[in-house]
Amino acid sequence: MNCPNCDLFRASLSDRKHGLRRSAAALLGLTLVLLALIPGLSWACACGCGVFEVGTSSLFPQGAGGTVWFEYDYMNQYLNWHATEIASSGKNDDKILRTHFMTMGAQYMFNRDWGVELELPYWYRYFKSVNDDGNIARTNFSSIGDIRLMGMYTGLSEDMSLGLLGGVKVPSGWWSYPQADRDTQIGTGSTDLLFGAYKLGNLPFSLAGRSFTWFGQGLYDLPVFTQDHYKPGREFDGALGSSYNFGEFGFLKETAPMLSLKLSDRVRDSQSQASPQNTGYTRLLLAPGGEIKVNTVRLYGDVEFPLFQNMNGNQITAPVMFKTIVSYDF
Repeated sequence: MNCPNCDLFRASLSDRKHGLRRSAAALLGLTLVLLALIPGLSWACACGCGVFEVGTSSLFPQGAGGTVWFEYDYMNQYLNWHATEIASSGKNDDKILRTHFMTMGAQYMFNRDWGVELELPYWYRYFKSVNDDGNIARTNFSSIGDIRLMGMYTGLSEDMSLGLLGGVKVPSGWWSYPQADRDTQIGTGSTDLLFGAYKLGNLPFSLAGRSFTWFGQGLYDLPVFTQDHYKPGREFDGALGSSYNFGEFGFLKETAPMLSLKLSDRVRDSQSQASPQNTGYTRLLLAPGGEIKVNTVRLYGDVEFPLFQNMNGNQITAPVMFKTIVSYDF
């Protein structure tokens, strides 16, 4: 068949494939550069706080420019859980782990393809446990958490609906508090590599002329450098959700209820300072929530309920978790 445009099409397709390879290589290179720039600087959490890092579609970039935000999460762990059910509290020396997670974040897209993101957390934690003498010990401690620095590539689709992420978590958090085990410290003492991706889209049905939207997101946390004989388990956190934007309502520019499913899977901690028999889990959460927007300010919130939990050994869990974010676009 004679096809005068085929050569042009094949050349364009070849150029696009080369462009994707260059972009992926550049993202990997950016990750390695960031790691090299911060050799002494992680973020992981045996208590399960990694799930707070996914399921917030409003922070996905939509164009060049920046966003700053403040996030507050709360988790009160007091139910002893073994395998897939609640167990006697007498089987676990840890009784209560109550944490206020506060995070300042900033994201800036240099153009429609490339951007960076920085998160600076601060935690306040109350811990109640049975000490080595058999007595109840209570302690409060707080610290800057483990900082996250990530690069973003959103050039795989013209509408920025598909994004890749790569970066590091650095051990800036306090990981040697004397009255807490390594898996209940604020920091992990490890440097982790982060790999992630997200996808946005429209569902094939609408209401009042407006489409329901959906999003999927995943983040993989891989500890690579550790300290003092403790290695946190590698972890995957993912979310799949949908929302419907009612549009303007009075002074509100957007009003959007949301519903998400969140999955966390973490392997056991390892090395001599770890407790591998009582760490690691698989967990599925249901998270109803919503978002409103006033001018360039957004307010997001959700409540997260466990639908399924499978815990190794005995671990204290929370019956519900709370997440709020206030963000400003510029």
